[in-house]
Amino acid sequence: MPDPANTIRIATRGSALALAQANFVAAQCRAAFPALRFELKIIKTTGDKLQRASLAKREGSLPKGLFTKELEVALLKGRADMAVHSLKDLPTDLPAGLTLAATPKRADVRDVLIYRDAAFLRQRAATPAPQEWQPGQDTLRGFAPGLRLQDLPPAATIATSSTRRKAQLLAARPDLNVVEIRGNVPTRLQKVAERAELDATVLALAGLARLNFQIGNDGRLSGDAVPDGLLAVILDLDLMLPCVGQGAIGIEIRSDDERLAAICQRLNHYNTYQCVAAERAFLQAMGGGCQSPVAACAEVVGDQLRLRAVSFRDGPARRAEARGPLHEPVALGQHVAAQLK
Repeated sequence: MPDPANTIRIATRGSALALAQANFVAAQCRAAFPALRFELKIIKTTGDKLQRASLAKREGSLPKGLFTKELEVALLKGRADMAVHSLKDLPTDLPAGLTLAATPKRADVRDVLIYRDAAFLRQRAATPAPQEWQPGQDTLRGFAPGLRLQDLPPAATIATSSTRRKAQLLAARPDLNVVEIRGNVPTRLQKVAERAELDATVLALAGLARLNFQIGNDGRLSGDAVPDGLLAVILDLDLMLPCVGQGAIGIEIRSDDERLAAICQRLNHYNTYQCVAAERAFLQAMGGGCQSPVAACAEVVGDQLRLRAVSFRDGPARRAEARGPLHEPVALGQHVAAQLK
């Protein structure tokens, strides 16, 4: 029987993406601390239970910590020793007694536009299909590889539940029809592949990569749970800034747990931690949560941090950019927020 004193319980959600992230962290832990046993503890969160709720409602209409609260309760009650989050879901104000102890090296922060392949649809239409015809099947439309946002036809429909993505899409193309979409990544991909009323969706590149989905040189999106006939193109940061913490994994522990703090030191990537600290300080100073219509991206440039941000909270886009010392991320985030408030 395993020794409880040598067992570290890692709290995570049960979605495919959350499990992929938790397993990534657990693998790093096992490699760095082979004498300890690391086990996953899957916990269902409020956000998992509210899959049909709109996450694009007005700020404040949904509780904070939709995907984190239950994991934090497990930490506080001693039922788990660390919690692994998509950092974008973690509120900037943590419960008393908890701390963000580490962020492993960040993945690509950019977003991806995903849509149907016109050549695939033409080929399928020319091939006798064994399955029965489905309503709306013959009205699916697709596009060429390397599609740019400006190449979409007038009033094209893009599905996203992110207020941040919606605002930036409409800033670039006011004529677009932006609609809600819910479900995990494979579910959203299936909806785009099958539903004629949707032309495209926007997802995080980091999430696709953690699910082992790939974008080929020909633009094709592939992977075990990817429907046939989908193309993807990465959106430039000048068009689509990410949400705060996108692409980063956050490891949360009890503030007084020195043993876990030592473990997290080995897992932490300093530059990533400083970048997300600047972004989270910006978001906190703006007074918003993960569904606020703001976006920010910090990067290390030499011995400095560069922070770019955009806000749609008071109407049209307002943008700001600043640089500051690498070791002072909070001050930088607060400075950029002050420019936009």
